Amino acid sequence: MSTAKPKHIGRNISRIRELRDMKQEALAIAIGVSQQTISSIEGSESVDEEKLKAIAEVLGVPAEVIRNFSEEAVFNIMGNTYHNDASSIKNNHCTFNPLDKLLEAFDKNEKLYERLVEAEKEKVALLEKLLSEK
Repeated sequence: MSTAKPKHIGRNISRIRELRDMKQEALAIAIGVSQQTISSIEGSESVDEEKLKAIAEVLGVPAEVIRNFSEEAVFNIMGNTYHNDASSIKNNHCTFNPLDKLLEAFDKNEKLYERLVEAEKEKVALLEKLLSEK
């Protein structure tokens, strides 16, 4: 009988986000929710699968990494890759830039807005045509 505690997904999201040096607000904007929603998600033991995938994408990790995140493993990796000899230090810096994700989200929203405006223009034109025919 296992007494292992289930993983706290929200806490894992929080730790990975912090390791990526990302603020809750940046993550919120990238997935299209409020900062308060991210705070609530990070306080939850479980997270909706769709939200988890969106968050994982923004954080640049597979959803499975979030599910199975272990601080001990991170410290083991860091401990095994750090050496005092400057020539042997591996580059463990994150290549993720939250501003890039933010700009991508704005671009996606702008394109969506343009498509919605175009669709509304088409509806108006069709309605005007139907009215003029009567």
